[in-house]
Amino acid sequence: MPARARLALAIALVLASPLAARAQAPGLTAVAIGADLATGAGGTTKLTLTLSKAVEARAFVMERPDRVVIDLAEVNFQLGPEAGRKREGLVSSFRYGLFAPGRSRIVVDLAQAATVGRIETVTRAKDGAVLLSIEFQRADRDAFRRAAVASDPMPAARKAAAVPEASDTRPLIMVDAGHGGIDPGAIASTGVFEKDIVFGFAQALVSRLESSGRYRVRMTRDRDVFVPLSDRVRLAREANADLFVSIHADSISSAPQVRGATIYTGSERATDAESAKLADRENKADAAAGTETQAGPAQVADILQELTLRETRSFSSGFAKGLRAHLSPVMEMSPKPHREAGFVVLRSPDVPSVLVELGYLSSKRDLDLLQSETWRSEVTGGMAKAIDAFFGNRTTLTRPDALKRSAAIAPVSP
Repeated sequence: MPARARLALAIALVLASPLAARAQAPGLTAVAIGADLATGAGGTTKLTLTLSKAVEARAFVMERPDRVVIDLAEVNFQLGPEAGRKREGLVSSFRYGLFAPGRSRIVVDLAQAATVGRIETVTRAKDGAVLLSIEFQRADRDAFRRAAVASDPMPAARKAAAVPEASDTRPLIMVDAGHGGIDPGAIASTGVFEKDIVFGFAQALVSRLESSGRYRVRMTRDRDVFVPLSDRVRLAREANADLFVSIHADSISSAPQVRGATIYTGSERATDAESAKLADRENKADAAAGTETQAGPAQVADILQELTLRETRSFSSGFAKGLRAHLSPVMEMSPKPHREAGFVVLRSPDVPSVLVELGYLSSKRDLDLLQSETWRSEVTGGMAKAIDAFFGNRTTLTRPDALKRSAAIAPVSP
């Protein structure tokens, strides 16, 4: 169905009587069925959302990179695949999604410094649609910087860690589906989002592990919601996880021939320049969602903590090698299948952690496989075997409590 026809159908379903009246009910989530940019007088640019009901909007600006962040009550975005990708006036692009339970966010990337002008809400008489307009005004650097300093964005909601049952001694595995909510991750030429690909894979891996009965399994996100990088690490540590597995998919639009999976473990020094660039890109996920990366895990402060970190990285490396061995027969691996880099999500000093790039969305072959149920079943099966082998050696479960609990919790900047 053409995009225009889909949009017309969405408008009809949401706004037609009697659904329009129900959409205005207090308990229902607002639906966004349109997002338009227009340049106005004096060089202003206006973003207008077409909604099924009114929502409050709060906007502020952030620097490095320059962007406007618009916080809303939860909105169900039913927009076309091209929404947000077209440059217009002061806006180079924008993205949107669920930022936290009950909250949505739009992040507008600015083509040049701008501040927020009027925010208006009007109801369209002909069909009852609500038009929410946010105006951006050109500003010089000093004015923009003052506006950014004056902004006081609300802190992101923090998801409570699941507390493991005291009587359950099975290993606890934290599965981390990368990106989510307002942060789509890589985007394939077909419009498929990395966040959706990896979430489906993570769910399949969780189901596979739970079905064995050998493990307790948690997810850093169980829906399409944004979770800050430091919170992903915090969730694993607070749950006293025995293993952290982060799932991602890469993209290199300039090299569609590149394909294959890569397993990463944490290190202050990257194995190569490509790994360093990837880690830097992934570590900017918080900024892409209109927030700043919070303080990271503990700084190594004494010899006991240094031993903990070394031991944890040894476990991580050992698991990565076993994972490579079990995945190689069932999936294409990159020329350098095990690498190291400074990913924020791999900085836990006391939880063995790996990040798996399943393949490249820029590769048609990889993209087809990433969306294949048969391929997913084979690969999650290989991962499950690697996890079984890792925990089959009971020494992986006997890290002294004094070591595991010894990592300092005083935060430092990543």
